[in-house]
Amino acid sequence: MKKLFATIPCLQSERLTLRALTPDDAEGLRALTDSPEVYRYLPSFLFEKKYDDPLTVIERLYDECLKESLILGIFLGSAFCGLIEVYGYRAPLLKASVGYRLPEYWGQGIATEALGRMVGFLLHETDVRILTASVIPENEASAHVLGKCGFRRVLLGIYENWGYPLPTKADKWIKTADDFKAYRFHA
Repeated sequence: MKKLFATIPCLQSERLTLRALTPDDAEGLRALTDSPEVYRYLPSFLFEKKYDDPLTVIERLYDECLKESLILGIFLGSAFCGLIEVYGYRAPLLKASVGYRLPEYWGQGIATEALGRMVGFLLHETDVRILTASVIPENEASAHVLGKCGFRRVLLGIYENWGYPLPTKADKWIKTADDFKAYRFHA
């Protein structure tokens, strides 16, 4: 990810701020990582679950984790709402993947707004031209968010390694820079 970002971005949308986590965000991060409801549809190996102490996670996030992914906090005013992540950057393909997780802020458009802002940043401010996301088919809310942000479901029920004993069935979604231009100007 260091190849993709010269500095860690701080992104603003209409209501939200997407920014690097600080030690002041530890309590919100703990509430997120302690929520089985949030992680029932997510891989087992996410960085914020690597350490029991949220302060340790935050301390190591932008050194250790930044090699593979960029994780930003999602904030509504000063309230911690969740995380948004860019990972799997492949420079030769100009491709990256995105993911997000929110604990208590479902149904308020926060995931859609945060993802839309991240997508706009990636497709306009970096060299990324292809974005992908993987969603377990039962996670209809996440599929709805991706659809609202202009992603297209291109593969159904493919098996991926999500860190569980058996492969996990997931749907693959894609969005390209050309899709973004059409979506942005015709929405």
